[in-house]
Amino acid sequence: MTESAMRVPLRYLVLHTDRPVVETGTNLRGYIGNKFPEYPLLHHHLDNPIRTYPRVQYKVIGGTPAILGIEEGAQVIGEIADAINELVFLTGRYDVVQKVSYDQKIPIMPVPKPIKYRFVYPWMALNEENYRKFKGFHDWKEKKMFLNRILIGNILSMAKGLGIVIEERLSVRTMLDQVPIRYKGVEMTGFSGSFTVNFQIPEYIGIGKGVSQGFGTIRRMAPDSEVYNDKNLKGV
Repeated sequence: MTESAMRVPLRYLVLHTDRPVVETGTNLRGYIGNKFPEYPLLHHHLDNPIRTYPRVQYKVIGGTPAILGIEEGAQVIGEIADAINELVFLTGRYDVVQKVSYDQKIPIMPVPKPIKYRFVYPWMALNEENYRKFKGFHDWKEKKMFLNRILIGNILSMAKGLGIVIEERLSVRTMLDQVPIRYKGVEMTGFSGSFTVNFQIPEYIGIGKGVSQGFGTIRRMAPDSEVYNDKNLKGV
């Protein structure tokens, strides 16, 4: 296995509740972190500041809460899973009626044939500086190229945060819609939609900003489920 082809262990714990959860990954992160304070990884407090990519990521997708553990985070999720029998938020309590755990260990690496993915939770691509640049572009092609560069950078940052060295050049195509999001109490611009890239990414992992709270969560798409062309950039 080369430096650019590493198998990273992941555990995806899905929590089926007695009714759909209306809270966000942020609320789930707060509850689990407070319930298990002896595990610093659960609230992204790392002993090694270089390892900035969160090893535990919280999702609420379609009303279903889930937790993704990566590397040592996968072990932690396994240790706490039996003790998660309810979720309690300021707005109410949810009983966990079923828990399903999925384990993955696939290579994270460049691939010769592009793979299609979709964002199942909005991608937070823009910080304050990038947002100003994005709004300054008046041509759709400029905006599209700008977002494509950010997406490639996000993928490279994710790989670097997992200790994976990528020497090959990555190429992406995107079909995106602007969507409103709320992060740390602030209204921001996010993006939904899909993309192709010559890189293999584990399902349900997050890309971009706010991944510990569910933003940028991706799923792999069937090869013939979307048509891409160079003029796809919707909503901008």
